[in-house]
Amino acid sequence: MQLIRRAYERFAALVHEVLKFGTVGAMAFVINFGVVNILWALWGSEGTLTAKVIATVIAATFAYFGNRYWTFRHREQSGLAREYMLFFILNGVGLLIELLCLSFSRYTLGLDSLIANNIATLIGTGLGTLFRFWSYKRWVFLAPELQPEAVDQAGPLTTR
Repeated sequence: MQLIRRAYERFAALVHEVLKFGTVGAMAFVINFGVVNILWALWGSEGTLTAKVIATVIAATFAYFGNRYWTFRHREQSGLAREYMLFFILNGVGLLIELLCLSFSRYTLGLDSLIANNIATLIGTGLGTLFRFWSYKRWVFLAPELQPEAVDQAGPLTTR
């Protein structure tokens, strides 16, 4: 019975984190999507990738603080500088995923309309989000260590 309760508690905690991560991510997406579309409207097709980088940096800064102080606030804090640097390195990988999707659409398929850019951005954002959630939990916002007596009773459990 205790095994089922522990499994339920871990699942409930994961669902809670996913919902909070999704909320922060949705708000960051609105920021990213809004800024990139404004820049695309101002710059035209010449600044497609540059606009995406600028919008992502702005949205990622918002997402860092939202995730640090709301989504993963219960996790250990390993220092603002370390977390922020790792967060932006991992966001760089997520941005690379998004840029690959946008570049493929624009330069390989030859689609450079605003609609094509937005569809490629949605696909890249979805793939990048999966990577970001996994990597933030794994390297940026670390799981709290279990107390020694909890490990003795339950065996080692990690959320990583």
